[in-house]
Amino acid sequence: MPKMKTHKGMRKRFRVTPSGKVLSYPPGRGHLMSGKSGARKQDLSRRRRLRGRGVRKLRLLMGG
Repeated sequence: MPKMKTHKGMRKRFRVTPSGKVLSYPPGRGHLMSGKSGARKQDLSRRRRLRGRGVRKLRLLMGG
């Protein structure tokens, strides 16, 4: 059976750490940033750890 290819859209949006945790940026950073407070914008600039049902599938789509 051939190796599974990495889903290119997932590769751009998510990152898997060496320990297996999945990190991503939260939604709400694309536009309309002028109406958000500085603290909120700073919070949106940090990656967050994903939890829940989709993490296993995300790891598979990332090629591992």
